[in-house]
Amino acid sequence: MSGTLFIISAPSGAGKTGLLTKLVKEQANIRTSVSRTTREKRLGEEDGVNYHFTSVEAFQKIAGEGGFLEQAEVFGNYYGTEEAWVNTQLAQNTDIILEIDWQGAQQVRKLKPEAISIFILPPSKEALYERLNNRGQDSDEVINKRMTQATEEMSHFLEYDYLVINDLFDEALEQIKAIVLSHRLKVKNQALRQGKLLKQLLT
Repeated sequence: MSGTLFIISAPSGAGKTGLLTKLVKEQANIRTSVSRTTREKRLGEEDGVNYHFTSVEAFQKIAGEGGFLEQAEVFGNYYGTEEAWVNTQLAQNTDIILEIDWQGAQQVRKLKPEAISIFILPPSKEALYERLNNRGQDSDEVINKRMTQATEEMSHFLEYDYLVINDLFDEALEQIKAIVLSHRLKVKNQALRQGKLLKQLLT
């Protein structure tokens, strides 16, 4: 496999989704993983784009066969990343991003220890609170709960390979791009991608 598997985690409000949307738009051969879920499709969502929507029975069948790299139950709905899909993308020289929490990251590392993990932090707790508040989506009670969860989530940053502080958006984006590029240029990855050239040069 010549593609690289990236795990990217962050507390809610750290700006992870915006950074990854921009990254995938600007970089070739990289995409975010599309998870399988049992929850109902929401207005505007597309099957195979936002999620692979499926029944509980079908999800549990895949889980029973060990088909998920990671899976979780959130508010009664199941979510999971299918290993076969990820492996197919990696084999096609596509880098894959798993946008998952620290618990999912622990599951993936057991099966894919070669995965590269990045944790994104806000520049301060005040900035995190302001970002959550500026969304205008949640009550003060929900925001305070998210802040408490964020503290627990951020305590796991040492489990990751790289740490990016999202203070200035463009600067954080360039740092993530640099991480992706550095792994594309590793000898083992270049040997796979540039096989024909290397053979020509050495014969």
